[in-house]
Amino acid sequence: MPLSLTLALSKGRILDDTLPLLADAGIEPAEDISKSRKLIFDTNLPGVRLLIIRAADVPTYVELGAADLGVSGKDVLIEHGGSGMYEPLDLKIASCKLMTAALVGAKQPEGRRRVATKFVNTAKRWYAEQGIQVDLIKLYGGMELAPIMGLADEIVDIVDTGNTLKANGLEPREFIADISSRLVVNRASMKMKYQLIQPLLDRLRLAVEKRSTTSS
Repeated sequence: MPLSLTLALSKGRILDDTLPLLADAGIEPAEDISKSRKLIFDTNLPGVRLLIIRAADVPTYVELGAADLGVSGKDVLIEHGGSGMYEPLDLKIASCKLMTAALVGAKQPEGRRRVATKFVNTAKRWYAEQGIQVDLIKLYGGMELAPIMGLADEIVDIVDTGNTLKANGLEPREFIADISSRLVVNRASMKMKYQLIQPLLDRLRLAVEKRSTTSS
């Protein structure tokens, strides 16, 4: 049986940015993903298929070998931990920042802070590094509401334009990390399927470099 490759892609904004990059690299789904409810798609490359899953699940699929490669935001990779994977390429798409944010002009409380975020592991490490004691509250969305409703003193979240924060009376505070989408590869797959994976990496690396040259 010939070897095949499965590339896991994150649903949502990252997918919208990833598909044009894949096309630049000569990798295209065999049908229109946006018009289908399917989750697995063949491509124009024999033996290469795409898996469309939730962004938070991509590292798990790749780490455990259900997918050979994946495209995941750095925020998700930091939160997940990322053992069992290589991270050979920054795709330089879906760029943003991971930051703290609070109500405009609000003073930081003395002592412990209440922090709402879906990036609990990342926030825990970062605040510990700053020597700040926190009580973390895990939320899955609508972070901006937490300070407004008195649930938290501040939040840790992705900031792109900052318009959502501004519209809700919040302001960005402390920078935690630059975020962009990365290509990750299962360690065992890299050894067993090197002859398939390396050409794919080369295609994507060239596409990223061409984009960078064009934009500059």
